[in-house]
Amino acid sequence: MLLLMAAALGLASAAVAAAGAAGAVIAHSDPLQSPQWAWIHKELLQSGPVVFDSRVRVTGPAFAEDPMRVPIAFDASALGEVDRIVVAVDRNPIREVLAFEPLRVRPSLSFRFKLEQASPVRVAARTRDGTWHVGSVLVNAGGGGCTVPGATRRDGSWSRTLNRVDARVFPGFGGAAARVRLRVMHPMDTGLAAGIPAFHIETLVLADAARQPLLRLTLHEPVAENPIFSFDLRDAVPPGMTVAGHDNNGNRIAARVSP
Repeated sequence: MLLLMAAALGLASAAVAAAGAAGAVIAHSDPLQSPQWAWIHKELLQSGPVVFDSRVRVTGPAFAEDPMRVPIAFDASALGEVDRIVVAVDRNPIREVLAFEPLRVRPSLSFRFKLEQASPVRVAARTRDGTWHVGSVLVNAGGGGCTVPGATRRDGSWSRTLNRVDARVFPGFGGAAARVRLRVMHPMDTGLAAGIPAFHIETLVLADAARQPLLRLTLHEPVAENPIFSFDLRDAVPPGMTVAGHDNNGNRIAARVSP
């Protein structure tokens, strides 16, 4: 029994050392000491194994000048194979922002989101062994990003452009084959502004001509109005790329993405 315990301790020590050498910290407690982290770990990461890992690079502003459109970018390429990424905001009334499956694209993404108050922003990337690697950034804000209507809702223009897709393909950089920039026109209502029910895009799938998916996005209410996503293809641009999806009212999204 003592030998087995010693072996187990040795393996655990080796795991901690390996994680530390790779820039990761075994998650016994949240380094940002946020009381909401326990909920995120349980509900969004299903209480899976977690390390706080500097290899998940997250960039955002120190202060959100526009809490309706806070820019955020992340890159988990240093982890190797990643099958799912979850973005959450601890102190938003709706904490889950999006989930990203980078099937044939790099595990990196930039977009904008709504921020209700100063909060940690989490990016959790799951590797093939089931471990969540978490990067974070603190963003300060004046507040109110989730509880006021967006610009197109206020002026009524949202209905004229609903689910229109604009897409562009740019030369890649940093080893990527190409960068794709995708915008979908949608008010992305949170349901928290008086008299306006929740109305948001739920799914987006980028696929090749054979309808094989390149990426999947599951979106939630805190994604910014008329969302714009930028991501990098691993391989050459496939001909006949399309984007498809739907919102929570059943409205369909469908468009071709041209190089």
